[in-house]
Amino acid sequence: MNIGVLGAGQLGRMLALAGYPLANRFTFLDTTGHPSAGIGDVMLYTDQHHLLDDFLAKVDLVTYEFEHLPVALVQAIEEQKPVYPSSEAIRVCQNRAEEKALFDRLGIPTPVYRLVEHADELEAAARELGCPVVAKSVTEGYDGKGQAVIRDPAEAGDAWRSIGHPRLIVEAFVDFVREVSIIAVRGRDGQVVFYPMAENVHVDGILRYSLAPLPDLDDTVQQTADDYIRALLDALDYVGVLTLELFQTRDGGLMANEMAPRVHNSGHWSIDGAVTSQFENHLRAIQGLPLGDTAARMPTCMVNVIGREGDSADLLAIPDAHLHRYDKGERPGRKLAHVNLLAPTHAELLEKVRTCAALLPEAPASRFSFE
Repeated sequence: MNIGVLGAGQLGRMLALAGYPLANRFTFLDTTGHPSAGIGDVMLYTDQHHLLDDFLAKVDLVTYEFEHLPVALVQAIEEQKPVYPSSEAIRVCQNRAEEKALFDRLGIPTPVYRLVEHADELEAAARELGCPVVAKSVTEGYDGKGQAVIRDPAEAGDAWRSIGHPRLIVEAFVDFVREVSIIAVRGRDGQVVFYPMAENVHVDGILRYSLAPLPDLDDTVQQTADDYIRALLDALDYVGVLTLELFQTRDGGLMANEMAPRVHNSGHWSIDGAVTSQFENHLRAIQGLPLGDTAARMPTCMVNVIGREGDSADLLAIPDAHLHRYDKGERPGRKLAHVNLLAPTHAELLEKVRTCAALLPEAPASRFSFE
């Protein structure tokens, strides 16, 4: 089966690597002008219809590794080829206002929020919710882009100008003990499987570490997360991998932050740490194949390599370390690779994480909630 992928970054690259053993072939349609997959057949999308026709003529079905796509493009493709997940999923996920409305409708708790369309409204929302608050663009924001922390209502004007978007969502700060994510997969037949929740450590809005499974996670908390994401999967009639990022509060509750309709950075640990990776399971789901076991083989931590790479030999000298390079040039803030570390106990795993971080230029210190 030739699978069409909208987007041509490292997530698409890892999809292809997982799909080749299934005899899948991959054709990527890049909409950014800067493809980096370095694998498969890459086509550069323009508004010329014949190029889209050429892409569609090659593929049996279409998925995506990047949700910041023109919804009209995805809808046009749906008229000719199966698209998983659907255009409705991408429409909701790329608009924070739509996303929050869906969370509210399904009874999934979120931080208290307001929608604003002017700097004065932003200042009023900051006063009402109580600073600090986080202001985010309703669309086009990811990896910390398009947002600002407001610590005093007087900062609202500067924040509005720095974000530069006509509509913002303003969220109250959450007193959380850790950031977590739940990844689930839904097949064409409605079967759903769930990965163990991961704890995520972000620095400057960019994910640096994801660790799963968690040694101190109550089964009821995992079940709550499973219930939330299952409700989303069913409401969207979703097929493929869906990720839900959450805050875990001091009383053990969960509050949804945002969701992503694709394979996700916080699930990279599953390539080496789970029985079936998120990438293989996504491909199984969209092709109508049985879903694979999502259990963790042993405690695993994904370490993102950002901006500058470390020495491959030094990293691979760490026992049970697995380096996944993306073949991308170094640049501040750019995701260049990740390292998956496995160990039989969480204590041994944390030692490996510290060793690995010391080998990566400018890697921040790791600190997990259960330490």
